[in-house]
Amino acid sequence: MNTARSRMVPPLVPPWAETPPTFSLANFALAPVLAAVRFAPQIFILALTIFLFRPPDVDLYQLDRIAFGLLVAACLLRATLLRKAFRPSLPALRPMVALSSLTILTTLGESYNAQTWSLLAAKFVVPYALYYLAGFAFDTPASLRHLETFLLVTLAYLCFTAIAQLLGFDALVFPSFILDPSIGIHMDRARGPFLQAVANGVVLNVLGLVALDSYRRGRLCGLPGALLLTALPVAILATMTRAVWLSFIGSIAWVGLSECRVLRKASLALVGTAVVGFLISLAIPNQLSTLADRAEEQGPIDIRLAIYRAALGMAEEKPLLGWGVNQMPQEVVRRVDGYRLESYWAHNSYLEILVENGLLGLTLYLSIAIGLFRARRGKITNEAWRGTLAGNGLRKLWPVLVCVYLFNACFVVMNYQFVNALIFTLAGILAARQPSQERMGYATAVAAS
Repeated sequence: MNTARSRMVPPLVPPWAETPPTFSLANFALAPVLAAVRFAPQIFILALTIFLFRPPDVDLYQLDRIAFGLLVAACLLRATLLRKAFRPSLPALRPMVALSSLTILTTLGESYNAQTWSLLAAKFVVPYALYYLAGFAFDTPASLRHLETFLLVTLAYLCFTAIAQLLGFDALVFPSFILDPSIGIHMDRARGPFLQAVANGVVLNVLGLVALDSYRRGRLCGLPGALLLTALPVAILATMTRAVWLSFIGSIAWVGLSECRVLRKASLALVGTAVVGFLISLAIPNQLSTLADRAEEQGPIDIRLAIYRAALGMAEEKPLLGWGVNQMPQEVVRRVDGYRLESYWAHNSYLEILVENGLLGLTLYLSIAIGLFRARRGKITNEAWRGTLAGNGLRKLWPVLVCVYLFNACFVVMNYQFVNALIFTLAGILAARQPSQERMGYATAVAAS
């Protein structure tokens, strides 16, 4: 080892950040700080878990806010004590700050409306903050493996819940509020803890792509891998949502054209499973008529076209800055005749941004969408990172994943906290700067010695 060089280049993570300190009064006083630094990845995963089971219509006593505040504090402490740059070069970070600031300013007049602030946090503030913080929390291969395990377990849970609801095994659906007809929508479909079938389908599709990358790297293998990839197409079918079906077919077709032989075989297996699952579902009573009705249903399309016309009329009245967050549903009620609904949602993220935040907001939102594609920039050459979620495999699949998210945003408003948190967390991990080769080489040498 070059001892002169080793004195100049510090290790990636100080020993006190990874190993328990010896007992002393000073260490006892600093224990909460050191714990936050050491367990920042676990706190991040805990926050994602709370977001998963915190749909907009279910009250969990503000647990999501507490978890988010703890997460921000832990990540910033970790960045401070490990001397990380607080101004990382992340694509689309500036338009994220600008759009968040714009929505906050236009919402100040609605400070009494808790729902408005909750929607603003779920759509803008929380996911954009996680995009920035993900690089601080998941800065080691071990932390990324923990996140990957959480994502695969989440996929298994969502597949199990969707299939149980499809087969009518309601006693196996957890938590019980998923089957509560008084909250959420799409009671007749597999909607998961999001209480909305499209949101459930987007997460299933995105996590399915993550699982394919795990399968390619050998992280997901054997019987668990076979069961999970077999259950995925059936769970997608159970959402009974045409947009989800189309995006899943498109993503599997894209993967099928991959240069990787393992991914091509996996995509063929998914297609075969989807066909078998479709044939089996036809044996379930009334399932054939349900699928046919969903494929041919015209009513929702007519309602959406009427909403689109009314929304475009609103956009023409206030084109630059829009009407403000959460102002569209009640205003559209006055402009749409012939349908008995208490409020009308846009069912289109881009249209809602245009109406509520104007052309300026839509421009910033599209800039962020472009930045999501740019998050995969760079190629990982270090072996320690190539075998993780930040490796080149997920970077190759990343455009497919982003297209799934953006395509489904045409049919639903992406105000689901976990959906946005998942996409922007993965984007932040890919976009974060990797350790330089000199530091990685030094850390490897220290470990070897």
